[in-house]
Amino acid sequence: MDFEKEEVSATSKRLDEETLFIVSQTFKALSDPTRIRILNLLCSGEYSVNDLAEKLNLGQSTVSHQLRFLKQLRLVKYRRAGTTLYYSEDDDHVMNLLKQAIEHAIHH
Repeated sequence: MDFEKEEVSATSKRLDEETLFIVSQTFKALSDPTRIRILNLLCSGEYSVNDLAEKLNLGQSTVSHQLRFLKQLRLVKYRRAGTTLYYSEDDDHVMNLLKQAIEHAIHH
């Protein structure tokens, strides 16, 4: 029991304003169905904006807007090949959260 209290106490001490903001932004990113669909697809590899838009049946501007949000949170990254940007996942921790949430929803 004392070990559990120490663990909770250590976690609470690390919960400063910056940490709270990052956690809330992460959950905000995972709260939007379009962003979930994009991140889920990026789990399987890298895609251009056009590829994402086509596979998800979304407009390019919608995909670009969501990718900007995800990039600001460092959840996705990109590489340039000529004039095309290819996006991929950039945060294993958050992708694991997403996968666990999807598995939970499927088995629930």
